[in-house]
Amino acid sequence: MVKISPSILAADFTKLGEDIASVEKAGAEMLHLDVMDGIFVPNISFGIPVIASARKASGMFFDTHLMINEPIRYIGDFAKAGADLITVHAEACSDVKKTLEAIRALGVKVGLSIKPATPVSAIEDYLEYCDLVLVMSVEPGFGGQKFMPIAPEKIAELSKIKSEKHFSYEIEVDGGINEETAKLCTAAGATVLVAGSSVFGNADRKSAIDSLRS
Repeated sequence: MVKISPSILAADFTKLGEDIASVEKAGAEMLHLDVMDGIFVPNISFGIPVIASARKASGMFFDTHLMINEPIRYIGDFAKAGADLITVHAEACSDVKKTLEAIRALGVKVGLSIKPATPVSAIEDYLEYCDLVLVMSVEPGFGGQKFMPIAPEKIAELSKIKSEKHFSYEIEVDGGINEETAKLCTAAGATVLVAGSSVFGNADRKSAIDSLRS
């Protein structure tokens, strides 16, 4: 069954604990935490203190997506704050393999992401080190963008490699995910869907999450 990872960028931060609890109760398996530095992406979101605070209030699997330059500098702090999985961008690392190995050494799961313009071939040599590969279906940095149709092609390519090489990574997709685009992505092989406004923008969180699965 496909896993749902609601992005707290779309949550109400004045009642973040309540919003997190609501998606956990509604059946979401993960919680997506988008960390932005204002340099790698043209926006700033939140950092370690917010994740540490959320960790005290929730036992959910923290799917932590670092959209920051040279994330190896901070991965230890994010692991201590409660990240269960740390995903970094291939485009943001001067040494991708070293960064992935450093995440693994911390005892958390390893994720690697690519922006819409980056081909799967650019990360093929690193897939053996990954527990999760994240395909961005929008330009990273802002929520509420329109889904880019190139994403299912990349998902299908990653799924093919996974099958041929007997890898076990999850294939996650983030950006513009709703009931319609979710079907395109899962049909291509996506196993984890990140959704922000389509979940947190719906008062009935369970219905929103169930509709993405179906």
